[in-house]
Amino acid sequence: MEYFTTVEMSEKWNITSRRIGVLCAEGRIAGAIKKGKTWLIPSDTKKPADARFKKNTK
Repeated sequence: MEYFTTVEMSEKWNITSRRIGVLCAEGRIAGAIKKGKTWLIPSDTKKPADARFKKNTK
């Protein structure tokens, strides 16, 4: 399995690496593991949904 760092994922997902670190710490990115000070994220992980918005389920 290939892993990306927060910097590499920030380019892919178009959000800051700091925000990705926060999402990892909150457990919102599936499969993310911490190796030392670096978060490693599986390459096939999908970007988590924005928690500020709720989906309409009408």
